[in-house]
Amino acid sequence: MAGTTPAQPLRALEALGGHYGSGPGVAMTPIPARAHVSLRSRPETVSALGQALGIALPLRPKTSAEADGLAALWLGPEDWLLVGADAASRSATDLIAAVEGSGIAAHSAVDVSNRYVGITVDGPAAQAVLSAGCPQDLRLRTFPVGAVSRSVMSKADVVIWRRGETRFEVLCVRSFADYVWAFLVEAARAPAV
Repeated sequence: MAGTTPAQPLRALEALGGHYGSGPGVAMTPIPARAHVSLRSRPETVSALGQALGIALPLRPKTSAEADGLAALWLGPEDWLLVGADAASRSATDLIAAVEGSGIAAHSAVDVSNRYVGITVDGPAAQAVLSAGCPQDLRLRTFPVGAVSRSVMSKADVVIWRRGETRFEVLCVRSFADYVWAFLVEAARAPAV
């Protein structure tokens, strides 16, 4: 139609943009948008897929691996979540192209970047704040640095990834981001340390 403005491409909304939360011994910040790719494949193809991606895909439950701005999180048998370090690192399109270029026919690589919202929970009380709504044993001796697990945060499904002794990342589905954020803020008011 004459006189109309062409539609602009939709930009991914920054869930939790501008939010910040803290409490005694803990700070929570939203993680800016980054690539997330769900990767599924059979065990015999893992080595070739890892070579194509430039990272050794973890094979043990609750483990992760990192290399060159990319992390691979073991979420289950034959199931990984590839996570870009930040928006400037490899895009989901690049990761999927690398998988497609591997020559492995039996796999699934899906861009789920708009599905997940990440929250960093950091500080000496981080474990206590997360434990207020998560049944997973998050003590350092049972959930060491690099450990990752699917779990729940109150009523929401989450992925919890230990990034440091006192730093965690919580990944939740975008539609539950406000709920998980509000739960963490409330738990941070008086963490049971």
